[in-house]
Amino acid sequence: MRKKLICLLVAGSLPGVAMADATSDEIKALQAQLNSLQKEVKQLRAEVAAKPKAVAAAPAAAPAAAPAAAPAVAAAPVDISSPDYGKAQATLTNDQVDSMKQQIANQQLKVDSLVDAQNTGPIAGLSVTGYIDPTYMYNRDLSSSSFLFANHESSYNYFNSTFGDLYLDIKKTFGVGPMAPSAEITLMPNRGNGITLLQNEHGTISDNILNTAVVTVPVTATTTFVAGLMPSFGGYEVQQSNQMVTLTHNLLYDFSDPGSYVGVGVNYTGDGSNWAWKFMLGNEQYRTYGSVVQTGTNALGDPITSSNKIPTFTGRVDYTWSSALDIGGSFNIGRQTLASGINSDGTPVYGVGGAAPSAFGTFFFTEADAAYTLADVQYNAELDYGQQQNAAYNGGQAQWYGLSLLAHRKFTLPTVGRMGATLRYDLLVDQKNGGGGGGIALNSNGMDTADGFGIGANCLANSSNHGFECKGATHQDVALDVLFYATQQITVKVEYRHDWASQNVFLRNDGSYSKSNDILATQFIYSF
Repeated sequence: MRKKLICLLVAGSLPGVAMADATSDEIKALQAQLNSLQKEVKQLRAEVAAKPKAVAAAPAAAPAAAPAAAPAVAAAPVDISSPDYGKAQATLTNDQVDSMKQQIANQQLKVDSLVDAQNTGPIAGLSVTGYIDPTYMYNRDLSSSSFLFANHESSYNYFNSTFGDLYLDIKKTFGVGPMAPSAEITLMPNRGNGITLLQNEHGTISDNILNTAVVTVPVTATTTFVAGLMPSFGGYEVQQSNQMVTLTHNLLYDFSDPGSYVGVGVNYTGDGSNWAWKFMLGNEQYRTYGSVVQTGTNALGDPITSSNKIPTFTGRVDYTWSSALDIGGSFNIGRQTLASGINSDGTPVYGVGGAAPSAFGTFFFTEADAAYTLADVQYNAELDYGQQQNAAYNGGQAQWYGLSLLAHRKFTLPTVGRMGATLRYDLLVDQKNGGGGGGIALNSNGMDTADGFGIGANCLANSSNHGFECKGATHQDVALDVLFYATQQITVKVEYRHDWASQNVFLRNDGSYSKSNDILATQFIYSF
């Protein structure tokens, strides 16, 4: 019986060892099983070796006299239901023990191969995670109601930003331990940085599925070097839908905080300290190459160009007040390129209104944010201020400031299960010189009719100077979200959002302008 049991254990373990994707826990379990089997084999070999010695020759005995005849006694029947039935001591030959030993050695070799592949093989340190988040949205002003998923839309709006897409995070760590370097790439084929924001030297946006790509190289236990395409340091909100507690982003994330950068940086985490810093030097935001602007033509009609040779410097500091509270802030300073064009006579014009004196403008931005997370409660707050030279509609300095507040709580209902509720309020003031600057993209009339910024339609209609004397809009919104945590992988969100502005800047589907808009949306997120 013992022989059969051990052989079954060995034979049953071999298919599991052959799996190429065995986890470290499985490998540890197999190793423990091997150790147990090896102990059994040693014990059996000891028993086999000791058996011949236990059998001693017995001395011959004189034949005894035959006893008197006795009445026959019937043999007792065998009770197969007895707990002792079938438990006789098993015996193994040396050949059988050697065969088992060879099988266990083969199994040990396969386990060692798996361990080596896990630590040094081509898939060692490789992880692929992500999510899909199809979204359904109703927009009152546009009178539209549609699913948003994998839609190739190059415009970026608060009702059509980084959701309704596939997100892939591919990371490879080279080695083990805190000093191991890594490379991480995130892909968003339809709504990420590459498809909507990344520009070449001439300001052209192409279909690029790359969202971020970062190489991380630890220098010391507290200092790390990073390089590549990285998100900015501003704000409390993240890009990933499965990490957000709202469906849409706040106004500051969409239109105030800087975007992504191509460059190099250094991250520092104090050893045993509550402080952390990081700095980065790179191109102006959203540029994969230094911008080149045509500033005129020569006598033969060939273009005369100017390049933005001034890099952008950005940094962030965080202080961990307690295990629940983090306070941080960031800044950004550099020079950014303005919209430009060439008149029929070959002279250039700059700025969205064509009134800027230069093709470039100094950009400065700073913000402070706080995050409080304890058990099922989360609070976030952010204050922004930014300015950009020559970037306003009338060619003057653009200036904006804003506020975002968020409160979230998780709870459980008996019939529904795990849930969450979120309330968010946003304010973004962008009035100076008609508005503009930062992430606010005005058209040639000084309006962003989809997102509620710029000068009002009434002021523009009554202006004798192209609306250059008009003020830009102040935009506010309130969002209410209900979340259902169906499983660890599935989250369902339902959001109602009301936006309103100080100017009639929201374009309706009938061609008129409104001061407000409403959206109602639901989102299904599956994380993997």
